[in-house]
Amino acid sequence: MLKITPYLGILVIIVSIAGLWFPLLGYFLLLVFATLLITSISRGRWFCGNLCPRGSFNDFWVGKITRNKKIPAILRSYWVRIPIFMLMMGFMGYRLLSTQGLINQIGMVFVIMCLVTTTIALVTGAGISPRTWCTFCPMGTVQNLIGGKKYQLRTDESKCINCNKCEKVCPMQLDVHTNNDKPDCIKCGRCITACPTKALAFKA
Repeated sequence: MLKITPYLGILVIIVSIAGLWFPLLGYFLLLVFATLLITSISRGRWFCGNLCPRGSFNDFWVGKITRNKKIPAILRSYWVRIPIFMLMMGFMGYRLLSTQGLINQIGMVFVIMCLVTTTIALVTGAGISPRTWCTFCPMGTVQNLIGGKKYQLRTDESKCINCNKCEKVCPMQLDVHTNNDKPDCIKCGRCITACPTKALAFKA
């Protein structure tokens, strides 16, 4: 996690709300898309745990009111994730084609997409767990597919004492202390910080 991570959440609120009056703010999403695609090549879902404004907002604000329940396993399934990705990209594509190339209207399409997905993230985050949306987020799925096996979390089994403190702090509710690949790990580093024996580390 970066020092700026806790403060990034304000950006998603600005785009989702102020963007309704200032559609050009929607173009901020293009910067987000470009950044996460570039970082995913070598770092997988690192963007999600360090630079994602929505993830930050859910972690540090929605986390205060969440029910903190177990995230349903079905939401991690590609049978759910791929159709959601296709539906949302199809909807966005359809709306973009109807803009006739007008700059403000294109920006508004991005604003509406941000508002809709943020609303879903807030509802699922409060009702289940802060990072519920992240298990089936279309952009998270793209990063998973591009670089899911990159920069993996590894456990030094000679140091691990099976205290499970790493799993208790994992926002994605992953099986942290095994050496299996974790393509949905968002590289936030909370598990590394929580480990009392320093048994965890990221490996390229």
